[in-house]
Amino acid sequence: MKNKLYLLFSFVSVSIWSQTSVDSIPFESRKLQENFRDNYQSDEFQYEAVIQIKELNAWDRFWAAVQRFFESLFNFGGSGETMSALEILMKIIAVIIVVIVVYLIVKVIINKEGGWIFSKSAKKIIPVENVEENIHTLNFQTIIAQAKNNKNNRLVIRYYYLWLLKSLSDKNTIEWDIEKTNSDYIREIKDNKLKQDFQFLSYIFEYSWYGEFELNETDFSKAETAFLKLISHS
Repeated sequence: MKNKLYLLFSFVSVSIWSQTSVDSIPFESRKLQENFRDNYQSDEFQYEAVIQIKELNAWDRFWAAVQRFFESLFNFGGSGETMSALEILMKIIAVIIVVIVVYLIVKVIINKEGGWIFSKSAKKIIPVENVEENIHTLNFQTIIAQAKNNKNNRLVIRYYYLWLLKSLSDKNTIEWDIEKTNSDYIREIKDNKLKQDFQFLSYIFEYSWYGEFELNETDFSKAETAFLKLISHS
């Protein structure tokens, strides 16, 4: 019993001594400086994410609108949204219209002689059977008549010019070679009058065919007469 009382007394004494020791620590009151916030205004203390919003130009806004259009067009409720039968039908009709428009655009591009609509260089590639390689076997009167029926005066001028080269080659006035230029043929012609006439018709051909200029009916008629005259007399 005495031991228990002794332990109890010891415990109470230690508790009272501990409380006294803690309470005896002196308390010092501190205050923050009035301008303490100024020390934390630099970028390294900024923890908020800064989101920069890029301003879109007109071109970017256009493509963004196109993207939103197609996203809404091909959205058939796959993201949990429910659509009525009428809305689905209208979207299907819109998709069909877009497909038809794309098909018509592609068809127009193909009909433009296989090139871009606004590309001059592509227009020079015209599928007219590699006539330069077959000038000695072609019936120029037939293919010229066909080109006239198609209202393609540029092609008619081209055929007349190749016909003239064939005529000069048949009479040994020039030596035909697909790799030669018009200047090469001019140098081969010995007769000055024939050389001048050929040079003039070469200019008309290059102006019309390579320059892609359409001759009006009056100029075309004069050029046709000059070609036929030189072909028959060369």
